[in-house]
Amino acid sequence: MARPDKAADVAELAEKFSSSAGVVLTDYRGLTVKALKELRRNLGDNATYAVSKNTLTTIAARQAGVEGIEESLVGPTAIAFIDGDPVTVAKGLRDFARTNPLLVIKGGVLDGKFLSSDEVRQLADLESREVLLAKVAGGLQGVLQQAVSLVAAPLSQAARLLAALEKAAEEDPSLIAGAGAPVAVAAEATDQQEPTNEELAAADPDVTPEGSDAEPTNDVAAAAAVAEPAAPAAQDSAAPAATDPTAADAAGDN
Repeated sequence: MARPDKAADVAELAEKFSSSAGVVLTDYRGLTVKALKELRRNLGDNATYAVSKNTLTTIAARQAGVEGIEESLVGPTAIAFIDGDPVTVAKGLRDFARTNPLLVIKGGVLDGKFLSSDEVRQLADLESREVLLAKVAGGLQGVLQQAVSLVAAPLSQAARLLAALEKAAEEDPSLIAGAGAPVAVAAEATDQQEPTNEELAAADPDVTPEGSDAEPTNDVAAAAAVAEPAAPAAQDSAAPAATDPTAADAAGDN
């Protein structure tokens, strides 16, 4: 029958397996107490580092639903339960192991899955959450700056164009004055309407307004008589023909 204190230890370990962001299993044999304190200080608030019995750890992992951890629980074991960024903790343990070779990384647990020692080292080679967020923020800032530049470029080009036009107009005012010339010419052409019949008649007396039924004046009639010769009058049949020689001879005989 399990002792109450061991049952409490198993329950506490199982709860840590379930609530932690990750777990790293290490072998601490040969490390001094001073070295272990330094390691805990380096981990800070990102993880709690404590020694645990392999039997209790195996039972607690099973209760938490973590499988495959039994093969790493050989020899003295200290567990780093991660509360912060798993990458940061993995980096801290790796860097500490470089200066303290007696610290050996056995494996770990991330998102309920067991990680080998090599996979924990690969996790340590990743960039931390803070670095990734900084890169994402820098990328977003770059995109925003590009968007602002794209919007501002046409505006600045238009402003430069307007400034150039204004300068050219100041140097040569005829550019602006010449712009209204076509409008004035068009207006002048529109004002030139066709002359009326009365205007034509006043300019030329011989021209009778088209479609007018008015009788010609005496002046107009006289002018027409002079311009055209009078037609010969019809000979009266009762009057003697002065030019007939037979009639002249007959008159002499009488």
